[in-house]
Amino acid sequence: FKMLLHFMHICFELRCTRGLKVTSTGPQTIQRAEGDSVTLGCSYMPSFLDTGEIDIEWSVLSPDTTKKDQMLLSYTGGTEYHHGGPRVTEGFSFAAGDPSKGDASLSIAQLSRNHTSTYQCKVKKSPGVDTRKVSLVVKVKPSVPRCWLEGGELVGGAVSLHCESSEGSTPLTYKWRRESKDPMPAAATQDGSTGELRISNHTQSFAGIYLCEVNNAVGAERCRISLRANKHPNRSAVIGGNVVGSLLLVFILLVFAGVLYWKLEDRRHHDREFSNEIRTRRTLTPPPRSR
Repeated sequence: FKMLLHFMHICFELRCTRGLKVTSTGPQTIQRAEGDSVTLGCSYMPSFLDTGEIDIEWSVLSPDTTKKDQMLLSYTGGTEYHHGGPRVTEGFSFAAGDPSKGDASLSIAQLSRNHTSTYQCKVKKSPGVDTRKVSLVVKVKPSVPRCWLEGGELVGGAVSLHCESSEGSTPLTYKWRRESKDPMPAAATQDGSTGELRISNHTQSFAGIYLCEVNNAVGAERCRISLRANKHPNRSAVIGGNVVGSLLLVFILLVFAGVLYWKLEDRRHHDREFSNEIRTRRTLTPPPRSR
């Protein structure tokens, strides 16, 4: 009786009554960045009653239920097989050197957006069989954003800092902060979806380096910009400068008019002298003799 209880306990530990079982408990949906690698977990535990050979299949499930699933990789009789040609299965491999030892996980190198699919791991050891599905979503990391300034940097005025990333899978989230430990201005408002930071009443204490970070589910990038606080120019100095500038312009115009008048008078005088000379020559020349 004790031996029977001991056998039942061992059988329970080895899952005799439940058959082969896939034991991986990771997330059912995995998000990764384009260019990265990923491992889709599929660890399993055979039952004491399973006596057949290990047979493992990895497939891409078709979203159209009327179409067949695409088998990618299989392991049977101690041999690994690739299905669908090298263009389909390039970069796919079993994570473990020997998948028959309890780890049938799938590794994918150099992810692209074409790898976004639902994958199924199917492990068989007659009479036991179990499956696990994992959805893989491949996204593009945000590109390094561009930071720029709109509006003046005058104290007391409004200023807007902008940040934009040209590439990256949506949704993209933007967040501004100061490079120093100083808090953000109380008069500042920022829009996390557009990347705009607006300061309605700029002061000297707001000057400094500002950082913008853009991120999505698979990565983050940042840019920085320097914000100055320029004081308004002296009003009397501005007025004085305008007056001096106006007088200088009038003086230049008078000089130009004087030079032009002198040129015209000189031309007229030259023309009169030339005309008088012609008349004198005609008077002094004798008339021709008659025949």
